[in-house]
Amino acid sequence: MTEPIRVPEEAWRKSSYSGSNGGECVEVADGIAHTVPVRDSKTPEGPHLTFPHATFGAFVHAVRRGEFKAR
Repeated sequence: MTEPIRVPEEAWRKSSYSGSNGGECVEVADGIAHTVPVRDSKTPEGPHLTFPHATFGAFVHAVRRGEFKAR
């Protein structure tokens, strides 16, 4: 089993795709080797997900192309 990735608090930033109303916000952490950590800003003390850079990049490109519809 691998050790959990420890992310310094100052590495987190709000995603540019998050709304400005302070509600549904996603934060990502920069500068973590080989991975992109993602967390819910409403529960920063909670768990975070990690994705390989290529996987997260493909997701961001799909969002930019409009492949996901808002509900």
